[in-house]
Amino acid sequence: MQIDLSIFNPSKRPLIGLDISSSSVKMLELAPGEKGKCRVERYAIEPLPRDAVVDGKIVNIDGIAEAIGRAWKRMGAGTKYVAMALPAAAVITKKIILPANLREQEMEIQVESEANQYIPFALEEVNLDFQVMGPAPSSPDEVEVLLAASRKEMVEDRVSCAEGVGLKPMVMDMESYAAQAAFELIEQQLPDSGHDRTIGLMDIGANVMNVTMMRNNQPVYSREQAFGGSQLTQEIMRAYGMSVEEAERAKREGSLPDNYEAEILAPFLENLALEAARAIQFFFSATPFTQVDHIVLSGGCAVLPGVQEAVFQHTQIDSIIANPFVGMEISAKVRAKSLLADAPALMVACGLALRRFDQ
Repeated sequence: MQIDLSIFNPSKRPLIGLDISSSSVKMLELAPGEKGKCRVERYAIEPLPRDAVVDGKIVNIDGIAEAIGRAWKRMGAGTKYVAMALPAAAVITKKIILPANLREQEMEIQVESEANQYIPFALEEVNLDFQVMGPAPSSPDEVEVLLAASRKEMVEDRVSCAEGVGLKPMVMDMESYAAQAAFELIEQQLPDSGHDRTIGLMDIGANVMNVTMMRNNQPVYSREQAFGGSQLTQEIMRAYGMSVEEAERAKREGSLPDNYEAEILAPFLENLALEAARAIQFFFSATPFTQVDHIVLSGGCAVLPGVQEAVFQHTQIDSIIANPFVGMEISAKVRAKSLLADAPALMVACGLALRRFDQ
């Protein structure tokens, strides 16, 4: 979904992907590399104050703006232009069919008229956008149009966080669409580039596990489960008397006591793998599909040691850790080892940074 400033073509200038999740701010800049490849120019991840984002809603604008400012400063980026995203739950999307011969202004009027039927808010309360997807399957004289609408406050709060530190939002996308753009880079790493395979993209963040089943680049099913890495953080806090910041830092740095892996991490990974297996069973019972060929694990929990093996053990499905940067050049400013460790958590930021290359 584009915001007012999208009249500028993002591909004409550098653009930073800015992902505000429930636990951290992630910023990533991609640049054109050699032989048509992208280059990872710079990135940064900054933790957020506790409960700065609750259920996708921005609660602490100042705290988030400060984290964005720290990340931007640490990146040393020369550009102030950013692409941001809304959580899928904050956006109403609907495919509609319209006559193919409409001029843009006529199409806008038709879209607004159709939107009234599907949006449970007054139109002046929402940001509305649309994109022509292509010819309608039923008739060559019609086109399929994707309509997207979100409450203005959801957009404005995110814009305020960025503008608060002098950044300029150019694009407002959806987190799920951004993750799918990054997923296309991962799909190329699978046998036959994932063609005619059913692939489960499982994004396991701090509080929520988002499951999207993909087939030939199209989502065929999605589900959200209340499970995430904050449960592991709370177990660490309880066991070792740490604050949330200390627990997060120790988890990231691997500086926890010897009994951590066996007594705390292993049971958490067991629960994570059971959630993955449960998501697959829900998928089978809700659709005609009976097979998942690959699982791609992303989000902060995908970096935990042993997660891939635990998921395979419970599902018997080939599982890989998401890394959209395979095959990209890496700038001298970026530590390759750190990027490899952070890659699963940078899916949305990567998809947003790719908007620079939109035509």
